[in-house]
Amino acid sequence: MADVSVVGPDDGESIGIGTTRVRILEDGSTTEHRLGMAEIVVAPHTAGPPQHRHAQHDEGFYVVSGRVTFTVGTREHHATAGTLVMVPPGAPHTFANPGDEPAVMLNTFTPDLYVNYFRDLRDLIAGGRTPTPEALTEVMRAYATEPVPNPQEHTHD
Repeated sequence: MADVSVVGPDDGESIGIGTTRVRILEDGSTTEHRLGMAEIVVAPHTAGPPQHRHAQHDEGFYVVSGRVTFTVGTREHHATAGTLVMVPPGAPHTFANPGDEPAVMLNTFTPDLYVNYFRDLRDLIAGGRTPTPEALTEVMRAYATEPVPNPQEHTHD
């Protein structure tokens, strides 16, 4: 019989990245790497990562609380609690919390490729490197992810 994973509210691997906290809920070890999942808490007035696209995984964001602005190319989507945003491979995207309250999202990765991005970013910072755009790009590329150099040329609805 396969083991079942139960992650309580105080469990999971917590990773602080600046003012954002990522709590890994499923790193793929229970799902044979078909799915990874994290809880992301974005502090108020926090910009997200540079706009980027994934080549090998779908990414989902379910807004649990707060307000998150998703940018896809030049188009903005304002998402409140109860909103699901699904990003297929190749779609440029980023997110930010422009509000005055923390925003909480559940983030899925299908397959689980991107879970280790957060661990690598944590290790980069712990190693004394500044998370510059160049450093972020280096870590992203390890997971078939590229920054979008001219987001205005890649608008998707």
